[in-house]
Order: sequence, then C-alpha cells, then structure tokens
Amino acid sequence: MACAQPTLSICLSCRDGREADDGTRGGTRLADRVVQAFSARDRPQMVLRGVRCMSQCKRPCVVSLSAPERFTYLFGDLSPADQTHVTALFDLVQSFSASEDGFLERKERPLPLRASILGRLPPLESRSTLVSDLGPQRV
Repeated sequence: MACAQPTLSICLSCRDGREADDGTRGGTRLADRVVQAFSARDRPQMVLRGVRCMSQCKRPCVVSLSAPERFTYLFGDLSPADQTHVTALFDLVQSFSASEDGFLERKERPLPLRASILGRLPPLESRSTLVSDLGPQRV
C-alpha cells in the first residue's frame, strides 16, 4: 500500500528545563531544529506541523508520526540539543513510509528513538494481527 504523505507533529509547548537559557521552550527549539534540518537535506516526503500542547508534560519533548490508514507513533524525552534525535526522526519517517501499514517493530525504529516510545496506536481500519474484535458493538 502506498503511503499517503506522513505528518510529523511536534509539541511546541514542551519544557525541557533549559527555558531560562534563551526564553524558548524546548518543544519550540526542537521544532526549529527539525525545520532547519528539513530544509537543509535530502528529506523524506512529509508534512511538518507544530501543536500547542500534546498533553505529555511528564515526558517532553514529544512528537507524533501519523498518516491515514497507518499506525500512529508517539515519542517523548527528545532533546532539542541532540542532533541524533533530529536525524532519527527523519530516518523514522523513511522507515514508516516504506512499511506496509506503518507498523515498525522495535528493531526497525532508529536506535535513538527505541527507548523514547510512548505509544503505538493502530489505525481504526486495521487488518493487523495485533488488533482483534472484542465482540458486538455496544451503543
């Protein structure tokens, strides 16, 4: 299945404890680094967007990767100062886009992101063996 252009969402409100250094939140600094790297390299096709809050304040900085009819991933504990995190996000998008339904086993995710995963959500219309029907629908 061809992948619709994936969307990488970055929480702009995340605090990383370094806000006093320049008055900018960690999430905004991470987004700035990703945007800068996005325009400076041969990059995968994707949409970049900022989100004011992704409600993961205990695990900043947070990003999600999603696309229609594909698994959605949520990652946290990313450092705006760590270039390997920025590079890993681009590598993640490439692997995600190349996969059949967006499902990536742990070993298929970039090493810097393996310990940072907060969640993997199946698409609503998933045929994955990870998803099973629990019975009649209740209204």
